Amino acid sequence: MPIRILLAEDMNMVRGALVALLDLEDDLEVVCELERGDQIVPSALEHRPDVAIIDIDLPGIDGLTAAAELREQLPECRALILTSLGRPGALRRALSAQVAGFLLKDAPPHELAEAVRNVAAGRRVINSQLALSAWNSSQSPLTTRETEVLRLAAEGLEPIEIAGRLRLSLGTTRNYLTSVVTKLNARNRVDAIKIAMDADWLH
Repeated sequence: MPIRILLAEDMNMVRGALVALLDLEDDLEVVCELERGDQIVPSALEHRPDVAIIDIDLPGIDGLTAAAELREQLPECRALILTSLGRPGALRRALSAQVAGFLLKDAPPHELAEAVRNVAAGRRVINSQLALSAWNSSQSPLTTRETEVLRLAAEGLEPIEIAGRLRLSLGTTRNYLTSVVTKLNARNRVDAIKIAMDADWLH
């Protein structure tokens, strides 16, 4: 049985593109497409989808409010929120509403199909960059020393220079940088710097 999908997106062209994209997958089937947030719960109760893909900005009621109502009235249907802006506040609201997924619209097409499958299987799917941005500056996972090391790395200093500036051994400095990359779920030091700067943790 294919995974049954409700799709709520108010922009006709985007909605059409998403339907076409999902219909390319043999195991996915869009059973209902909507353009308003206040249509989501009534349509879901009628069509009984497994996953509801919901744009965050919808007329009627917004996507997160609709997702929360959907969870109350049809808990077996799991919500996957789509947004064009990775606003930390929106993600925190989405997590509070206990949505199953939160994905940026500019994610690669294959990520959407994979996210639907994961959400349908009971897993939670949240873009790691967005998850980190949901922390506010006082909630940085980095220690004071890790932040100091990363700040100097962001200024262009090499590990040997950072070690000299902070009176640390080169090995200790490298350990701090490795710890930062791991904590931020970054690909490398450059990626860690970008993540920390985007989250405003280096000031």
